[in-house]
Amino acid sequence: MRFHKGAPDAIRDSGPSEGVEGMEDNGGSGVEEGLAKALESVAGAIGVALVDIDGGLTLGTAGGENLNLELAGAASLEIVRAKISMMQQLELDDQVEDILITLKKQYHLIHPLNGRPSLFLYMAIERGRGNLGLARHQLRMVEGELNV
Repeated sequence: MRFHKGAPDAIRDSGPSEGVEGMEDNGGSGVEEGLAKALESVAGAIGVALVDIDGGLTLGTAGGENLNLELAGAASLEIVRAKISMMQQLELDDQVEDILITLKKQYHLIHPLNGRPSLFLYMAIERGRGNLGLARHQLRMVEGELNV
């Protein structure tokens, strides 16, 4: 698990069971545990990141040895902001559940956290090994175990 330069000290200094800036430990997974669990539970997962929309920071990552997750998180941030702006312009009374980007060899899944719209999970998955439906389900399960 990596916490990135520029992430608040409360994020970088937190351990698996400590609270993280508004994230409490009430028996659920800490952020570090949650990201590690997401990475381990999704077949073909390359890496996962927790991104703060408001602050524009990739707060933490797991995996991603061959993928710059901080850069991917920042790029995904722009996609999320554009989607939110488009929904506002169209006056859609709805919320984003997932955003999917399909590449020839990978899926990139963006999942805003329910009840914490300023945060989202970003996950890259090997297309040949991963199952998109199961990946979406697992991200929702991990999100449900994070205390946010």
